[in-house]
Amino acid sequence: MAMDVTFTESGIREVARQLLSSVPGKVLAFYGDMGAGKTTLIKAILRELGASDPGSSPTFGIVNEYHNRKGGLLAYHFDFYRLEDETEALDLGFEEYLQQDAWIFMEWPEKIGGLLPEDSCRVQLEITEAGQRRLRF
Repeated sequence: MAMDVTFTESGIREVARQLLSSVPGKVLAFYGDMGAGKTTLIKAILRELGASDPGSSPTFGIVNEYHNRKGGLLAYHFDFYRLEDETEALDLGFEEYLQQDAWIFMEWPEKIGGLLPEDSCRVQLEITEAGQRRLRF
């Protein structure tokens, strides 16, 4: 099922709900320019999933781990922007993270193209001329 929607920040929770109900799996690769809204959308998705932490970009730590309100593992949020090559993702145990029963949200997945699981869902975000966001997957 494909999705193509234009939205403003005030409508991001509804977009997050639509995305969660439409994606075929739990591994999401977010593509878009700097400032396109990848982190903001992931934070909205985490809220919809019931994360106990509101979420933030893991730019400096590469990965953040999120839990539900009962303490169970919920999601991993990766930001691969600072990686020089795919071996750095392997060194941090990326393949082991994929084996967990958790949502996987990846920013800058093009940095690890050869490691992306075949079942990952490509989510494209862009800023429109009107200053809104457009999401496609």
